[in-house]
Amino acid sequence: MTISAQTFTSVVIAFAVFGTIQGAVAYCILLERKISAWVQDRIGPNRVGPMGLFQPLADGLKLFLKEDYTPRNVDFWLFLLAPAFIVIPAFIGWAIVPWGGVWECAGFTFMGLTVEAGQAFVGVAPVNVGIVYVLAVAGLGVYGVVLGGWASNNKYSFFGGLRATAQMISYEIPLGVAILIILLVAGSLRPDRIIDSQVSGMWFIGAQPIAAIIYFISILAESNRAPFDLAEAEQELVGGYHTEYAAMKWALFFFAEYAHMITNSAIFVVLFLGGWHLLPFIPQGVEGGLIAVVFKMLIFSGKIAGLIVLMMVIRWTLPRFRYDQLMNLAWRQLIPLCGVLLVGTALLVYLGHTEWYWMLGMNVVIGGLIFILQPMLPKVTMPNYRAKLAGSRFSGLDGDEETVAAAGGAVLRK
Repeated sequence: MTISAQTFTSVVIAFAVFGTIQGAVAYCILLERKISAWVQDRIGPNRVGPMGLFQPLADGLKLFLKEDYTPRNVDFWLFLLAPAFIVIPAFIGWAIVPWGGVWECAGFTFMGLTVEAGQAFVGVAPVNVGIVYVLAVAGLGVYGVVLGGWASNNKYSFFGGLRATAQMISYEIPLGVAILIILLVAGSLRPDRIIDSQVSGMWFIGAQPIAAIIYFISILAESNRAPFDLAEAEQELVGGYHTEYAAMKWALFFFAEYAHMITNSAIFVVLFLGGWHLLPFIPQGVEGGLIAVVFKMLIFSGKIAGLIVLMMVIRWTLPRFRYDQLMNLAWRQLIPLCGVLLVGTALLVYLGHTEWYWMLGMNVVIGGLIFILQPMLPKVTMPNYRAKLAGSRFSGLDGDEETVAAAGGAVLRK
């Protein structure tokens, strides 16, 4: 049997990356628990195995053996399928990621299988519309959240699903515009060519820092990561969309969250961090061979790991946004800023000034204008109302309000 080098490479990368991400998700959970412990001056998991390294295995075994249940009056099939609907998009988004550039296959025969010589894209799907595929897949994960919240027949779960919907609609816009800005500069939809366009000069994080920040904020919101985890806010919604889930169905929601983190970080590396290139302005010096492919994959994986650690540190550093603040950030700040940045980038590309220093200068000018104009813009204040409590020294009830409260009415004071 004879197959092309590309077919062989795609199959090997599909199985290798799929298995690696599953293991990485388990140890991302351990890493997050360790980081949270370090931030809070604790030790963290250290009992199961050396330095707690077997803790993910113990957690997985516990969740696998834990009693599963289905509450009464749920929409059974949607309740059952919702975890799958959120996991699947997380495991198909990385299909277009060029993990190791191009491999020059010399051709070989193994156990009756003949692999032809030729060039092979080190990824699963070398499609010309790779970034469009990312945009199409990125928004699918929210369907699992929405269906899980609605099918649970629980008001807290339902509110979590509504929040996830509004959040997705809001942050898909700046995410898409940030990608469009990079496509304008790179001039291609193919991820490998976007990486190649960063080799000779500055990475796009240096040429388009504002777009990089906007994209990073958007992928935090897309992944339901703090400080944007409003869909599962424990203080307000018990557990949000997964309140009624248990055992492995519950675990799949968190499995998908960490898988989304890995996939989104991989796309960020492609768009803004030069992909598999070690340093900007410096050619890598090794091309084509198997050793070069392994070297590139290690660099790519290291950048992904750095972004994941940054996401975890942000979670345990910043407090959660209030829901109106979340919407205000997207619609009144990120989306207008993206529009201005897109127009400026399009103008520079039209004039032929696509060098990184022109793009960086435009970002500096836009950032300076925002800094100057921000105090002059109308302020939107969202007052918090304090509920009066009988017997409170600071927000007590007066006169007729005692009667209203006794009757079950709500008494609010600005």
